[in-house]
Amino acid sequence: MKRREFITLLGGAGAAWSLAASAQQRAFPVIGFLHSGQPVPFAPMVAAFREGLSGTGYVEGRNVTIEYRWAEGNYDRLPELANDLVRRGVAVIATAGGLGPAVAAKRTTTTIPIVFTGGGDPVELGLVVSFNRPGGNATGFSNVSITMEAKRLEILRELVPTARLVGYLTNPSRREAENQVKEVQDAARSVGQEIFVVNVSSEREFEAAFAALVERRAGALHVATDPFFNSRRDQIIALAARHKIPAMFAFREYAVAGGLVTYGAVIAEGYTQIGMYTGQILKGAKPADLPVLQPTKFELVINAKTAKALGLEVPPTLLARADEVIE
Repeated sequence: MKRREFITLLGGAGAAWSLAASAQQRAFPVIGFLHSGQPVPFAPMVAAFREGLSGTGYVEGRNVTIEYRWAEGNYDRLPELANDLVRRGVAVIATAGGLGPAVAAKRTTTTIPIVFTGGGDPVELGLVVSFNRPGGNATGFSNVSITMEAKRLEILRELVPTARLVGYLTNPSRREAENQVKEVQDAARSVGQEIFVVNVSSEREFEAAFAALVERRAGALHVATDPFFNSRRDQIIALAARHKIPAMFAFREYAVAGGLVTYGAVIAEGYTQIGMYTGQILKGAKPADLPVLQPTKFELVINAKTAKALGLEVPPTLLARADEVIE
């Protein structure tokens, strides 16, 4: 064979291989990932999602493609982002950062499977018919975070029993906010605790919110579960430290970052589970037949270093119940 013919043959083989590789990549199933928060703060959670997905044999870039859409705390963008994924023709839509993204996806499609993780009641929101038999095109993991607000208030009162007024930081633009506020107010009323609700729905409002807490002489702060707040975790913790306000949060990540105390589900568990469900659906499982899962564990985490900085003495009974004490 002549040299020129050999080179031509190699070039043709290379082109054929490239076309085959491109065709194979195009044949990969595409997962839509819709989140109400921002990419950087939730990077560990996305890793947990990928871990769950890989447990079913699907690895991003190897045999599946993931299209990410982030609302970055602008919940009004969720319908637009859900529509974009549907137009993209994704095989499954995985949603996280509360149940708002799942609701937006459900309103956009009744045929593409939806797998969700978030706080709140998926039955009440119309995502599923029941936990055991979801029906329709959606299933997932409910971490019941917003139904734990009363328990968090109880723990905060135990930690700061002298707090006459407790502030409650909430985001009114979140779908679940109204139910969260109602639960906290009902719980506070039952024990005679005065609650001061402070609304924040944008980054620039945090300073004013804490100024209002100081003006009202709030003795403690209860921060609602909210993906936007998760994205601004460091800012909230820094403001609480600056104004010396003891604060309760939902997830362990806050305590690790310097927050005083947290109580809630292990947030990564939900992401891992929806990764597994997404893989099962790609293999042929139907959302209608996959029960909505719930947390297997709730964690109480106390940052003793932050308590000391605030001049708080953590009751021994609370220390004994803690799953983790950060020194």
